[in-house]
Amino acid sequence: MQVISLNKIQPRWWKEVVVYQLYPRSFKDSNGDGIGDLNGIIEKLDYIKSLGIDVVWLNPVYESPNDDMGYDISDYRAIMKQFGTMDDFDRLLEGLHERGIKLIMDLVVNHTSDEHPWFRESKKSRDNPFRHYYHWWDAEKGLPPYRWSIFDKENNAWKYDPGTNSYYFHIFSEKQPDLNWENPAVRKEVYDMMKFWMDKGVDGFRMDVITCISKDTRFPELPADMPLSQWFPYYAKGPHLHTYLQEMHQEVFSKYDSMNVGEASGISIDDALLFTDEDRNELQTFYHFDHTGFGISKDNFMYADDSNRDLPSWKKIFDKWDKVFQEKGWATIYLGNHDMSRMTSRFGSDHPAFRDYSAKMLHTFLLSMRGTPYIYNGDEIGMTNSNHLNIEAYQDVYTINYYQQLKERGQDYKGFLESHAHISRDNGRTPMQWDDSAFAGFSNTTPWLSVNENYRQINIAKQEQDPDSVLHYFRKMIGLRKAHLALVYGRFDLVDEDNPQLFAYTRMLGDESYLVVLNFSDRTAILDADVDTERSQILIGNYNTNHLNHSYRPYEAVIYKL
Repeated sequence: MQVISLNKIQPRWWKEVVVYQLYPRSFKDSNGDGIGDLNGIIEKLDYIKSLGIDVVWLNPVYESPNDDMGYDISDYRAIMKQFGTMDDFDRLLEGLHERGIKLIMDLVVNHTSDEHPWFRESKKSRDNPFRHYYHWWDAEKGLPPYRWSIFDKENNAWKYDPGTNSYYFHIFSEKQPDLNWENPAVRKEVYDMMKFWMDKGVDGFRMDVITCISKDTRFPELPADMPLSQWFPYYAKGPHLHTYLQEMHQEVFSKYDSMNVGEASGISIDDALLFTDEDRNELQTFYHFDHTGFGISKDNFMYADDSNRDLPSWKKIFDKWDKVFQEKGWATIYLGNHDMSRMTSRFGSDHPAFRDYSAKMLHTFLLSMRGTPYIYNGDEIGMTNSNHLNIEAYQDVYTINYYQQLKERGQDYKGFLESHAHISRDNGRTPMQWDDSAFAGFSNTTPWLSVNENYRQINIAKQEQDPDSVLHYFRKMIGLRKAHLALVYGRFDLVDEDNPQLFAYTRMLGDESYLVVLNFSDRTAILDADVDTERSQILIGNYNTNHLNHSYRPYEAVIYKL
């Protein structure tokens, strides 16, 4: 058997998988309460298996009061009653494993819910044993140095507690107080909890805002002229972050054959390998946010900005990050998740004439790039944004609180809502569109979040019957990636990098070479490259008819074997 050299890259199973992110609240309701649940997922395990994916990332299912849809955890070792029971979870895990699919869970340990027993104790008195599980600032020291909060109604990350005449720190909602990782007792609690789930058979964790666990606890003053886009260094990457991650590896990950991926806000190209070099024993992979600014304001990421869609600049982001991991570490590739609007609407086109083509083109991109691909549920059929202009249609604390803040201050809350119709997280959280029956087959009653009105045109049942559907194309692309190791480990090089419409690149491994050409526009585009595509084998394309050499139709995608 021929052995293909991977240069200095170490092959690992978690580098070769395709991950399917599953948002349980919106996947399938089994008991008629309008909320997706674990038994609903179990009902659809054969569908999940049919996709060809290898790993399911399950968003939080722990006990929670749901201020931030499960990211405010009140009990790390219990299942949220809306989702089911621990027995249901065990059956889900068993069902996935029986089908050869691994499960990673969300690890949310930067903060807890304010209803967690630790925080309830912490609030009782300054000398309570749990007081130092969180960050407190005693009022006699004066007002704490200002910190902006993402979800807070008052735009302040410090919340006053009259019971102890102190302020507690919360980067996110006031109902999400930040844990104090400086306290060894907190870290032990976290590691013990992680081992509880790993011993159950869970295959790893996606680690929520993991770069925030270490903070500069002196809380220095923020620069007066600091734009919102530069806030994260003051909240993340504290002096002990690497120590904590190495300790976590030693205490937990080193004991299991598992997978982990960090949500790595604030990590730059320059320090990426400090986190992912395998010799450092920290993270296996992380995902950054540099490319998610496409279509978002550079100065205030709460607003859409169509002028910020420069494709050559966007391509260079991927090129720069790929070069970081040429020999060490490993990358991730994603275009959608529970914190983003829909991939097809954001990076492609949801116009009926281009919707399917652009969804297929984006899947071609995700599944032909180097790095572990993450696919968000619903994107496999090209689900799109709902584009709500009515605040009553939203459930997301982020959108609701910022809207109310602007309205109370007499600022442009209508303009904000017009932007969030395109970029709100709720766009990505609408219920899964299973068929064209009432409520899209998600539930037999009104769902917790309204179903997208286009569910009769875009649904799984319809696409299962159409061999030319986005769903079938998605499965073909997964099969193609698995059949050609060069699409996993191969060298990545941009082609015609200044082309404002085409994203083209080669993937090369050993004596295998492939050319990927993707039209990110709604106009015909010409590839300027010295490649004879007419004599090359087309492995896959999202149009059913051949095209002229080097000319690509709107949102066309083609992979050639050179």
